[in-house]
Amino acid sequence: MVTTPSDEGALATIVERTLAARPLLGPVRLICVDGPAGSGKTTLAARLVGALGDRGASAGAVHMDDLYDGWTGLEGSCWPRLSAQVLEPLRRGRAGRLQRYDWGRAAFADWVDVPVPDVLVLEGCGAARRAADAVATLRVWVEAPDDLRLARGLARDGAAARAHWDAWMRDEAAHYEREGTRGRADVRLDAFGRMNP
Repeated sequence: MVTTPSDEGALATIVERTLAARPLLGPVRLICVDGPAGSGKTTLAARLVGALGDRGASAGAVHMDDLYDGWTGLEGSCWPRLSAQVLEPLRRGRAGRLQRYDWGRAAFADWVDVPVPDVLVLEGCGAARRAADAVATLRVWVEAPDDLRLARGLARDGAAARAHWDAWMRDEAAHYEREGTRGRADVRLDAFGRMNP
């Protein structure tokens, strides 16, 4: 991602708003970075963790990709597993521990510790669902045109994943319509990290 003054301003806005707010997840401020697959959420999450660290806040990220039960995992057990393994322990001021999905083996595999940070960035499709509202300090929506998202996804996953991507894009569209995620977001960004109305 090429950095421009406008997206640096968006990043600073998110960091400032987060650090100025009180924690709602026990001692943790939770930023939920949501939006359709391939829109730039992972890149934004990494930049947020770095920018928060530059401000002296301990920050970490949890990726929803590690919690989905494969290509059909946007719904189902994903959120209950995240809540039990990460959010509830952090709410109590204790470290979380999540079991990461291994996409190559199509099974849950290793366990990953999630220390108690000042700020946790929860990134991925479904991160800012309504179930997060009570504990989210800030909900960020990232969007991009469908053709750009699909091109990014196939560049990462290979052309053989096209049918999976088509199905995922239908599933996420239904999810976002049901959850009203874009309309509930506190901050909206485009595919290049610039503020959107």
